[in-house]
Amino acid sequence: MREEKKLLLEEVKEKVESAKSLIVTKYENITPYESWTLRQALAKTSSEMEMVKKRIFLRALQECGYKYKLEDLEGQIAVIFIKGEAVEAAKALCDFAQSTNKLELLRGEIEKKTYLKDDLVMLSKLPTMIELRAQFLGLLEAPMTQTVSVFNSLLTSVIYALEEKKKLEEKK
Repeated sequence: MREEKKLLLEEVKEKVESAKSLIVTKYENITPYESWTLRQALAKTSSEMEMVKKRIFLRALQECGYKYKLEDLEGQIAVIFIKGEAVEAAKALCDFAQSTNKLELLRGEIEKKTYLKDDLVMLSKLPTMIELRAQFLGLLEAPMTQTVSVFNSLLTSVIYALEEKKKLEEKK
């Protein structure tokens, strides 16, 4: 193996080992602007996209303990190395794939489990951790808010009743 390829292999292997998860995609005719847009969306999710040669990527995966075959990866591939939350990255990828039709999810390795295309699409439809936390806080907050509003309405109804009684006494 040539020295350049060895360096590239080491770089890809390092990225695979440092990433929490990874998603492999197939792409066609992505313009530089579209690539930049996708990279910006992925950067917000603590992820990065790398276009790599299949054979080097497969060798890096094999050295890291993953089992992929060349047949699993068709066409030109881009690998998304995820350091943050996988759901957010999957959402960004699916949004880009739907809007441009130039990207197709092939498979992903998330928390040592293999996900195929359909699984990744379902994963992208799940709420993110931030959304889940907001929903949970809403559930905790709702009973307290309702209780406070009931007490508030009770107090205001007492005040209105006293005002009405005062008005009636003034008329007499």
